[in-house]
Amino acid sequence: MMRDIIISAIIMGSLGVIFGSLLAFASQKFAVEVDERQAKIRALLPGANCGGCGFAGCDAYADALVQQTTKLGKCSACTKENLELIAEILGQKADASVPCVAVVRCKGTCDKIIGSNLYEGTMDCRLATRVPGNSPVSCQFGCIGLGTCVSVCKFDAISVKDGIAVVDREKCVGCGTCVANCPKGVITLIPKTSRVTVKCQNTHKGLLVKKVCNAGCIGCMLCVKSCPKQAIFMQENLAVIDTDKCVNCGICVQKCPVKVIDKEA
Repeated sequence: MMRDIIISAIIMGSLGVIFGSLLAFASQKFAVEVDERQAKIRALLPGANCGGCGFAGCDAYADALVQQTTKLGKCSACTKENLELIAEILGQKADASVPCVAVVRCKGTCDKIIGSNLYEGTMDCRLATRVPGNSPVSCQFGCIGLGTCVSVCKFDAISVKDGIAVVDREKCVGCGTCVANCPKGVITLIPKTSRVTVKCQNTHKGLLVKKVCNAGCIGCMLCVKSCPKQAIFMQENLAVIDTDKCVNCGICVQKCPVKVIDKEA
């Protein structure tokens, strides 16, 4: 009995040594060399893994930079100083990029929306668009307000207040994750220097807009006529601001009769 146990122990020990040696050999033979630049670049990225760069996370983006399969500057959350350091590591030149911020193009708060539908499903805007009418909100262009953008934002820059999403400009890094996940296309990115925005995207004519919301653009064109820089134009019954021409004077904000144009502080 004891002899059998000793023999079994010797066999198992021998197998362990053999398999261990094979694994050690394989790990050396098939080892993938990791470029040390990847670790350095990864340390300079924010680490939020927000996906705004188009990659699964900061590790994947750092690897793609080293492999030269993507361009530098896709991480909007990366500081200018870190971007320059990454460029130095890669032996490239850091191109100047314009910082952006997310804007919710809707002012349809609970007291402004008319005749919204009852919704009792999962609190997810993407799923809510599957209900009859494509949205529980009466305005088919408006913010649904169930907070999908809140859940995907890695920087805690979005909240839902009074039925619509609100962006904290100080926290927002312009990564674009909320833009990609908004099923209604209500959120967009604009240059951070732009302070005046049209908080509506309803392209219906004024009378139809008034039937669903008291805070929608009615296409009166007063903003267009009053802009001293010709920075506003009409597109499909909706006022649109040319951020390249706008000087944030705020005259259009004062002239808008439905107060759908905002000027951020």
